[in-house]
Amino acid sequence: MTLRAVLTPLVAGTTWRRGVFLLLGGVLALPYGVLAVTFAQLLTDSEIPRPLVYALLVIAALIAVVPLLLDGSRALEIAAVRALLGIDLPEPAPGHTADRETRLRSALWIATHLIVGALVMVALFSALPMALAFIAQQFGIGTELTSRERFGPLDGRDSGWLTVSGVALLVGLGYAVAGLGALAGSMAPVLLGPAQAERIAALEAQAIRLAERNRLARELHDSIGHALTVATLQAGAAREVLDTDPEFVRRALTAIEETGRTAMDELDHVLGLLREGGNDRPVVAPQRTLADLDRLVTDARAAGLAVHAHRVGDPARVPAAVSREGYRIVQEGLTNAARYGEGPVTLRLDLHPGALELELVNGVRRRPERAHPGRGGRGLDGMRERVLLLGGGITVGPDGDRWLIRARLPYEETR
Repeated sequence: MTLRAVLTPLVAGTTWRRGVFLLLGGVLALPYGVLAVTFAQLLTDSEIPRPLVYALLVIAALIAVVPLLLDGSRALEIAAVRALLGIDLPEPAPGHTADRETRLRSALWIATHLIVGALVMVALFSALPMALAFIAQQFGIGTELTSRERFGPLDGRDSGWLTVSGVALLVGLGYAVAGLGALAGSMAPVLLGPAQAERIAALEAQAIRLAERNRLARELHDSIGHALTVATLQAGAAREVLDTDPEFVRRALTAIEETGRTAMDELDHVLGLLREGGNDRPVVAPQRTLADLDRLVTDARAAGLAVHAHRVGDPARVPAAVSREGYRIVQEGLTNAARYGEGPVTLRLDLHPGALELELVNGVRRRPERAHPGRGGRGLDGMRERVLLLGGGITVGPDGDRWLIRARLPYEETR
């Protein structure tokens, strides 16, 4: 073992931070020390009735125990452990009340922190000045403090041994602080770690975050996939008539520009929601709903896809969540029809009281390289997930020589 490895615990920044953590416990223990000294004096005073002293002692003990069991005390200890000991403890679940086992573990940690901190503070206030005085007398400083006293087998004439003792005291204090800090770091997860209920709450919150990210990824897939499909079809059609129909090419380029701009808005919206931290505010863009269905159908027709749309009912009466999911299902259906289908697409929307029913039907290309997607695929799985989350039902697949998408999304009608 090298000299550097031996001295590292004495000069490492973690040792100093752990020392501050231990001293913090000593500072918090001061009121308890004052109470102990006060009652020691009261118990030695024969003029004060003992029953009164005992009654006050019981009341003071109860008051002193209360802070050890508070949720706020545990939260403060966790914050101190994270900042000074460098232990990544999870924050207490907001709105969650700790159970008895968690409170007892926390009380044991806080009591140990106060006791060890008090001992470290006493050692610093007693041993540290003595060690500095032993070392200083070697240089002729403060010799009057050591020349008239004996320190065990040593006296003021043993200046060399006093200096060695002072250095040993300083090194011992450093290693003691480093060791106690390391022990505190290893015990913190055991005594301040989350309770079972907090672990379950953390897992539920993580599951919610993952589900939301999956939903956003599905939104991004549907919107960007549709935009790229429309833009590709428009560009292909424009290339075919580039020399013979410049007016169509102009309209196609305009449609590609508008589709690209819409896709960028969708992308900014999703990335804004996924952005974590920073000073930038998330980009807020309106969610597409059935109110935007006419624009969706118009874009599909402009891309060369024949769409026969039939709608019964008012989309404004459909709840926002159902309206958004219905729009995405239609968007994915039109995208797949443009990519893999042939012939016109028949779109039917029936907005009944309490349910949205939609149906998309189109022909299936017979060439294997352009076959319609099967049961797998992110788009079709996304459709099923949307419908199941809303408690509805969906049928997706071939129906003879057609491709059929039929979904029913129930809802409570708004008044």
